[in-house]
Amino acid sequence: MLQTRKTPGDTKWFVNDRFGMFIHWGLYSMPARHEWVRHNEAISDEVYDSKYFKRFDPDLYDPVQWAKAAKQAGMKYFVITTKHHEGFCLWDSKVTDYKATRTPAKRDLLKPMVKAFRAEGIKVGLYHSLIDWHHPQFILDPHLGPYRAHADREKMNKGRNQAKYAEYLHKQVRELLTGFGDIDILWFDFSYPKPDGSGKGKDDWQSEKLYKLIRKLQPDVILDDRLDLPYGWDIKTPEQYQPREWPKVDGQPVVWEACQTFSGSWGYHRDEASWRSVDELTRTLIDSVSKGGNLLLNVGPTSRGEIDERATDRLQGIGEWMKRHNRSIYGCTQAPEEFKCPQDCRLTYNPTTNRLYVHVFAWPFKHLFLDGPASRVEYAQLLNDGSEIDMKLGDWYANQGLTAERSVVFNMPAQRPNVTVPVIELFLKK
Repeated sequence: MLQTRKTPGDTKWFVNDRFGMFIHWGLYSMPARHEWVRHNEAISDEVYDSKYFKRFDPDLYDPVQWAKAAKQAGMKYFVITTKHHEGFCLWDSKVTDYKATRTPAKRDLLKPMVKAFRAEGIKVGLYHSLIDWHHPQFILDPHLGPYRAHADREKMNKGRNQAKYAEYLHKQVRELLTGFGDIDILWFDFSYPKPDGSGKGKDDWQSEKLYKLIRKLQPDVILDDRLDLPYGWDIKTPEQYQPREWPKVDGQPVVWEACQTFSGSWGYHRDEASWRSVDELTRTLIDSVSKGGNLLLNVGPTSRGEIDERATDRLQGIGEWMKRHNRSIYGCTQAPEEFKCPQDCRLTYNPTTNRLYVHVFAWPFKHLFLDGPASRVEYAQLLNDGSEIDMKLGDWYANQGLTAERSVVFNMPAQRPNVTVPVIELFLKK
């Protein structure tokens, strides 16, 4: 089995749990046309705040229901946007007034969420944007934000001090790591250094100092890879795509997590029509685990505080599959190299139970062949109902020239099981 590089944070639980919920929620849920709406439409502070900040009132917000939806889907951890690039904070931060307690919501929205997810046994992750398009000390650059192309951008930067913004950033991270108990994941987003110095990276965030603060306050927290530092991170975070193989750094496999959406945007997008199916999303989870990784799947709640019916439908569908097939996900990783994945399938392997799982993406006619040491396979069954799969080729087929040399052959039922992705569970000899 592949051994991943050692990391400062505790990733043992992470590589076992495999499946998490990302939540993007903020003022951008009100315009409901992408979490980057301020950037995309160059909306000024004055317009954004007068329309949305003064009206944000999630009266239907029930974090207990969110947590139950995540648990039913089979998710073991969650990551919530404490503050996105717009600068708005979900908790009662002591260093800003740009927060939920100053809106018509009039309450801290983060604390009850953390409490609700913990009550369901779900680990807690906090996302925090390094970027802040609202803070008066944040230097406006030509790359990102509502003022990137503004004619008076340079004039607007007079009197701004990025170091003062970094101090604010560090104070907020301190609040998050001291006010909500043990945090399992700290997920920063994101750095964009440029060769000419016009972007933002480790110097703008004072990342070395920030990293020391994080490890001092919560040394075991899992940290992502977006502080623009070559060291200190625990996980790689490919976004909105599937790696073709287990990601490596300096030739060594790393702990990794694909972060993806149900559609295209991360925040609630009312009119987006590119929603992915339960089948495709389930296959994405399987594909991640087959390459030694996790899947962090995003939900964007509405401005009234609900998970909308499109997301609920997908979560329920994935949950139905996970109810019967989570043994092929939890505690699993990439299969031993001696077994070659059949066409239109994915393999996962649990090294603790010594079981191999064949996820069948396209149902074959009569036979499925798994190339590898056939003598190691003791027994095979469909995972959804525990029914035996026969592993004998049969004289009729052998006499016609079909061979199963150096392969395990499965005699497949004529009818494909009525599940999103059928799985064959193989009990291996020690």
